[in-house]
Amino acid sequence: MPAGTEAAVPRSSASEPLRRFLQVARGAGLRVSAAEGIDAARALDVIGYADRVALKDTLGLVLAKTPDEKALYNEAFDLYFKHEALAGKDAAGDAADGRQHRHGEGEQGGGEGMGAGGSALSELLAEDDRAGLATAMETAGRESGVENIRFFTQKNLYTRRIMIRMGQGAVEEETEALRLGGTAKGIERAAMLEARLERLRDAVRDLVERNLLLYARGENEQFREEMLKSARLSNLERRDLERMRVLVRQMARKLAARYAKTRHRRLRGQLDIRRTLRKNMGWGGIPFVTVWKQKRIEKPRLMVLCDVSGSVAPMAQFLLMFLYALNEALSDIRSFAYSGSLVEVSDILEKQPVEQAIEKIMSTIGMGSSNYGNALADFEDGWMKYVTNKTTVIILGDARGNNNDPRTDILARLSQRARRILWLNPEYRSMWGSGDSDMYRYAPFCNLVTVCSTLRHLERTISDMLEAAS
Repeated sequence: MPAGTEAAVPRSSASEPLRRFLQVARGAGLRVSAAEGIDAARALDVIGYADRVALKDTLGLVLAKTPDEKALYNEAFDLYFKHEALAGKDAAGDAADGRQHRHGEGEQGGGEGMGAGGSALSELLAEDDRAGLATAMETAGRESGVENIRFFTQKNLYTRRIMIRMGQGAVEEETEALRLGGTAKGIERAAMLEARLERLRDAVRDLVERNLLLYARGENEQFREEMLKSARLSNLERRDLERMRVLVRQMARKLAARYAKTRHRRLRGQLDIRRTLRKNMGWGGIPFVTVWKQKRIEKPRLMVLCDVSGSVAPMAQFLLMFLYALNEALSDIRSFAYSGSLVEVSDILEKQPVEQAIEKIMSTIGMGSSNYGNALADFEDGWMKYVTNKTTVIILGDARGNNNDPRTDILARLSQRARRILWLNPEYRSMWGSGDSDMYRYAPFCNLVTVCSTLRHLERTISDMLEAAS
């Protein structure tokens, strides 16, 4: 939890559930500041926990700002407060009153009494007091540190810790003694206690699983995202593709926010004398109003040539998706796809949602056999004239032209016209030049030739390109 937030939400019996819920909300992806934590605590003082609908609506107004965050908030709230209603806990007050009539002052909150001997747990099990068991289970869970669970492999560990703290050992000793006693009543009570202890164990296991979903979700999602960003795109499973699309949009938005600067940047300390004098002619040239020199910042103008043959198609999809999500930081993106021949696909990408457009491109011209020489010749005949010294050309491909003429002469002419040529190759560098690879023939005419097979590679390459243009 960010610094200052825990201080903002004091650890009292009333605020502790709120503190834990804010921890859960952050793990779910909500951005909750210290100030919002304070506002939530103040709202809780007014609303209380009794009316869950009012509580949910009130905290939602404080913590969730966008439609996406509202969806995350609703899911986190429902999951977190679900345990409050477990086993009739909404009626816990009535049940507690009943227990005090039956047991007087001897039962103090369940948790401490449970661990002391086991008779208290046996009595709760014998009376099938589910509200009391739920209270004791929650207390034992907190004392066992179940909020610290992070991996599914820890479920049995925390289940066992909670059961021991609740007094499982004493109940097992009691049932064993009852069986050894040999009386029919004792054996019947032992069987009842064992059955209800097993049911309690299932409830504890559910409690542990809910805490795993609540408190480990953020870290597990972060771990999974890091794994996906570093995985070769050609190795991805279909079930990961949607998550990868979300990651691409997130990464592109981050880069766009960093590099979508104004087209002019002030150069501090460099006075434009000529414009200053002109600006102050009305005061006899006395520089009451100063004018500073400015440097024009050009957004990169891109032409992107993507190999959509079978070996490179996954990388091409994410490159195009990445670039078109960067529309705030880029200008004049023209996209081309090729396998045997090259066609412009800019209109398709601009007029349709990028995911649908890419699927259409792949189904139309993708998965063919590569011919780089022919694709370069098509580009020179149709679009070379549009390349200027402000154009950055990105070529994505493994440079395997199936032993056709690589037409390096065309790439040489292109390098003379373009500002830069960046070649992104999804193959390992050790594979370059082997078999029908022409990578080392193309490399001398490129400003950058790099391995690009993961989202991490792609992010670094595009970031470096934007940095060079700023």
